[in-house]
Amino acid sequence: MLAVFALAGCGGSASAASSSWVASAPPATTSAPAESVSAPPSPSASPARATAQKVAAGGTIAARMAAVRALIAKKPGTIGLVVRDRVTGTVWRAGDPAQLNWTASTIKLAISSAILERAHAGQVTLTAADRNTMRLSLVNSDNDATTALWTKFDGAGMLSRFRTTYGMSTLGVVPGLPVFWRNLRCSAQDLANLMSYVLDRMDPTGRAYLVTTLRGVASFQHWGVWGAGASMHPGNKDGWAQKPDNGVTHWVTHSVGFAGDHERYVVAVTYRLTASGTLAQGAHTVSDVVATVFGAKTPAAISFPT
Repeated sequence: MLAVFALAGCGGSASAASSSWVASAPPATTSAPAESVSAPPSPSASPARATAQKVAAGGTIAARMAAVRALIAKKPGTIGLVVRDRVTGTVWRAGDPAQLNWTASTIKLAISSAILERAHAGQVTLTAADRNTMRLSLVNSDNDATTALWTKFDGAGMLSRFRTTYGMSTLGVVPGLPVFWRNLRCSAQDLANLMSYVLDRMDPTGRAYLVTTLRGVASFQHWGVWGAGASMHPGNKDGWAQKPDNGVTHWVTHSVGFAGDHERYVVAVTYRLTASGTLAQGAHTVSDVVATVFGAKTPAAISFPT
């Protein structure tokens, strides 16, 4: 069952050919305190509503962070969490949000973002087939579709944009491997910066497409940020794969997305499991972390396709 799930999403171990949420606003440093103001309030919310939401939601998240950190501390492996309130600018971090991990399929969000922006600028033209390929890449986490996009739209040439424009400053190629989307690694902070760019700075058409698409991902991606609960209207791009680090093969289970009215909260969580950890454990753990952040009901066991 796990093998089928991996094939549907992010793929297996590394090989030479296919191993497997800013220039004008620099990413927050990973050494910042657990709660910090790193961005101005979002202009989309009225002052009165922003104040009410800060009391009702933001303050509650602050109170829950002790439980979040306790949960992360007792889990084997390494978890990194970043949550950003786009209304107040408050950022909460836990675990190790600076640790570099294989990106798995989370990088598909960056690839689609770059292609959409180039299309908006008139630099490329997207055919109906291209748009369907992008939908498969994001909704179904289809690896072949992602490779097709990477090949057609100069994926290697996108990396500079990922780092400087999207704020993924620590993104890099895994040493010893060729430049390919399945051979990249980044941090939870990088993913949070990416999602923040999409929500705060992307052109309205591209932003609307990505928000709608991430809310409509296939059911086997209903974990991670989905743990915020249905009432928070989450959307996410998950990433999962078995990868080698320091001679040990292990699972990574990551999730990047948003939750809340008007996509108020940016959420990124990465999890590098130990060698004995399973895909089910990883997916459930990152869901539990997000559920604890938002005071949601702890999700039931994740159901993977067979």
